[in-house]
Amino acid sequence: MGSVEYRVNSASAQAEDEPTRESELEMMRPLPRISIHVFCESDGLHRVMERLANDRRMAKVNLRITSGSVDAAAQMFSQAPTPNLIILETQAEPRNLLQELAPLAQVCDPSTRVILIGRYNDISLYRDLIRNGISEYMVAPVSMADLLGAVSAIFVDPDAEPLGKSIAFIGAKGGSGSSTIAHNCAFGISSLFSTETILADLDLAYGTANIDFDQDPAQGIAEAVFAPERLDEVFLDRLLTKCSQHLSLLSAPSLLDRAYDFESAAFRPVMEVLQRTAPVAVLDVPHAWSEWTRSVLAEADEVVITAVPDLANLRNTKNMLDALKKLRPNDRPPHLVLNQVGMLKRPEIAPADFVEPLELQPIAIIPFDTQLFGNAANSGRMIAEVDPKSAAAETFSQISHIVTGRAAVKRAKKGGIGNVLGRFRRG
Repeated sequence: MGSVEYRVNSASAQAEDEPTRESELEMMRPLPRISIHVFCESDGLHRVMERLANDRRMAKVNLRITSGSVDAAAQMFSQAPTPNLIILETQAEPRNLLQELAPLAQVCDPSTRVILIGRYNDISLYRDLIRNGISEYMVAPVSMADLLGAVSAIFVDPDAEPLGKSIAFIGAKGGSGSSTIAHNCAFGISSLFSTETILADLDLAYGTANIDFDQDPAQGIAEAVFAPERLDEVFLDRLLTKCSQHLSLLSAPSLLDRAYDFESAAFRPVMEVLQRTAPVAVLDVPHAWSEWTRSVLAEADEVVITAVPDLANLRNTKNMLDALKKLRPNDRPPHLVLNQVGMLKRPEIAPADFVEPLELQPIAIIPFDTQLFGNAANSGRMIAEVDPKSAAAETFSQISHIVTGRAAVKRAKKGGIGNVLGRFRRG
């Protein structure tokens, strides 16, 4: 068994059914492509491991969960190779624990790490285990965040460059204006915070980012998706188009010369390189529900749903929220933006009535303004360039603060939607 520094959980460790600490999870990087085999003796740990298996940071991990003891692990690995990590739960008393681990140590590959979950918070036991090469000792009950942190401490290089944040924008219905929101927010993030930002247009057939930024690049995201074996930071840099000082575009071909059918993980290499390349990646996801769009939405750090206040948008938004809750069980709910509110002569649902069944307050309500948005689109410029003093420009500024974590949405006052645009505080 390999040896690394480890810690003993305090007696006041979180129970497995307590809410996950969001701030801790947000700071954790996705785990690399490793194999983990867990042996559970209690139903409580089994539930925690099942929850961990569904976390987006575990997307590359091959995780197997078995109900069994340390003896069961020793018997299994006497006839099979050991994985990168074994997680064991034991009820053994401190004086018997090393003896119980001895058969497993004899069949364990030297490179295999072991996390042990026990019942005793004993400093002598702690010292004995570290001398014998246990990678981590944790005192039950343990939370999902504790386990994810323990595995991350072993397999993620603490000196590695930080990963950028990925923010996926998708519309509840075609024509809701999600792409416009995504493009203006990408521009806002890059200019407001002087942060290197990449806007990736994932709508290969009908993407409009190149039009909205008045660009005509010869290459873009199609070259990255169809040649993943070539994709690295250098290759990506050749595909990017500079839109402003801090904003680069990975444009869609917007051509119908081929079918754009992709497997579930087709965009994962692109997302990984984007996160290594820039502090913020804005993903303009087309309104579709396929294996690859589900995968992108499941693995993004933040999701923003744009909806128009009508019945079809309400139904679709509710369905998307329910689906994303299952895909992202350990993450906060998506952000909601209500767009095109107050269009003349169009029956619509009042914002307060729209959000009530969703149980989710919007981070912004954007009024319908044909002239402002039409002028910006026709001139290939963003709202903040066309009219920086407009209410819409201020709204995009506030959305940019919220989705990057520089502001927190405040709770709506009971009984009405209030002034949603002002519900944030600077971080």
